[in-house]
Amino acid sequence: MVEYGNGVGQATGAAGGSHGGQALDAGAAVGQFISNTVHNISALPPTTLLLGFVVIVVVFLILKRAF
Repeated sequence: MVEYGNGVGQATGAAGGSHGGQALDAGAAVGQFISNTVHNISALPPTTLLLGFVVIVVVFLILKRAF
């Protein structure tokens, strides 16, 4: 394949960089990050959600007194 000028693309398995020849879509990456975060939170057990809510409220109360 080197004689056709495609040696690097074939040798590394990715023509044009480490993204498999595809452009990086930042908007899709942000959307996927948010979707994964929502899924992970919704999959938590109720006791963990309650504990997280209590921790957030306590942190807000501490911040309110600090500022």
